[in-house]
Amino acid sequence: MFGTRFSVRLPMLGRSTRVSAVLPQSRILAHATSQSRSFGFAVSQTKSLGFAVSQTKSLGYPASQPWTRMPLASHAANSNSMRFFTALRHPGKHQPTTLYRHMSTTRRTVDAPIVGYWSLFCASMVFGIVVWGGLTRLTESGLSIVEWKPITGAKLPTSDLEWDVEFEKYKQHPEYHKVHVGITLEDFQRIYFMEWFHRNIGRLFGIVFLGPAAYFVAKGKVSRRGAAKLGGLGVLLLGQGVMGWYMVRSGLKEGMRERDDDLPRVSQYRLTSHLALAYVLYAGLALYGWNVLRSNRLARGKLPNPDHLRALLLSRDIRMFRRKIAASALLVGTTCLSGAMVAGLDAGLLYNEFPMMGTGITPPLSELWHEFYARGNPSNMWRNFTENPTLVQLEHRVLAMTTFFVLSVMWWRGRGLQLPQGSRVALHAMYALATLQVALGVTTLVNGVPIANASAHQANSVLLLASALRLYHTLRPLARI
Repeated sequence: MFGTRFSVRLPMLGRSTRVSAVLPQSRILAHATSQSRSFGFAVSQTKSLGFAVSQTKSLGYPASQPWTRMPLASHAANSNSMRFFTALRHPGKHQPTTLYRHMSTTRRTVDAPIVGYWSLFCASMVFGIVVWGGLTRLTESGLSIVEWKPITGAKLPTSDLEWDVEFEKYKQHPEYHKVHVGITLEDFQRIYFMEWFHRNIGRLFGIVFLGPAAYFVAKGKVSRRGAAKLGGLGVLLLGQGVMGWYMVRSGLKEGMRERDDDLPRVSQYRLTSHLALAYVLYAGLALYGWNVLRSNRLARGKLPNPDHLRALLLSRDIRMFRRKIAASALLVGTTCLSGAMVAGLDAGLLYNEFPMMGTGITPPLSELWHEFYARGNPSNMWRNFTENPTLVQLEHRVLAMTTFFVLSVMWWRGRGLQLPQGSRVALHAMYALATLQVALGVTTLVNGVPIANASAHQANSVLLLASALRLYHTLRPLARI
């Protein structure tokens, strides 16, 4: 029979009587040799407990005491031992004991390890979707599918008739008349597949996330806090899908077809919002997965010297450094989003030299601050910051070099601190990826934005953000479990 043998001490008029008992899953069997009007008992921990008695902290008692007093429910003054043990055998007939109440109300405080691994796998899927989305943008394939069909759109056209129907729909929109002029059906099939695959891996990610998330919550694999986090990530996922179509719609406006000076492209604001949601979703999944795995290592005693590590992470120098790393990660994310503005405006096709921009470090002021972007209203000159390709590229250059300088300083200062081994690895990885990111950015610019370089530049930006988040996570204080 599955259960745990424990000992009970019954204080009786200055002396105690030892009682042996077995604690199964459904009931408690016990016996005693004497009577008393008031009782108390204590449980000695064993390895075979079927619930969290071995972790007495979860029951509200100190874990350091081998004998922990747990008072029973009050009984009438004239109760005898038979009535007491009947209450133990049949808790429903009498007021349940404190121990039994703990058995029925114990809740999970650490999410299951599989949840952490699954969350990191989902984060890797988001990384792949971001990279493929960048390729879709670089190959100008994002507007090839002009309808949003979340369910039926998962099927790729197979027959000639189905392809002809999709091609005719595409011809009704401005990109066919201004960008892919005279495109053949074979060329259309190539760009159509790029966008179709991007949408379908998004659909696949929705299944991979929502299905297991519901299962883990239903089976009690996650705590209440973990369930709330999964719910928030699910909302982000749904919002990401809606924002993706909202972005595509901005490039299908018929007004673009009438104006000769207006190329059909998606709104840079919506493109940046679409990418921002992807970055937030990626960061949330990664941080959640890392936290679950570290909590499990700590709970299972697999984290070496936890007390020393806890004291180290709470030291003043580490706390200050952690805050600076958090600010640095935010700066990395901001720089990545400014890159989305550059992509949305095709600003990378201007001034393909570095560090100069034309004849100087910066272009002429008349080019950076032009009334054309105010749209006839002098109070709208601020639009130059987000709609003037020249100024948007300059902003990205300034942000990129500032970010590299800040990360370099953080790397130099981190080398002089007593950091945990995992933090030191993340610190060096962050600096290496930052250096690589600058090199990729410069080579992409001076070579006229080739697809391979630009895609690698975007992919590495996600890895750089991941390294900064990883460093921040390794510096977070250890939870007490």
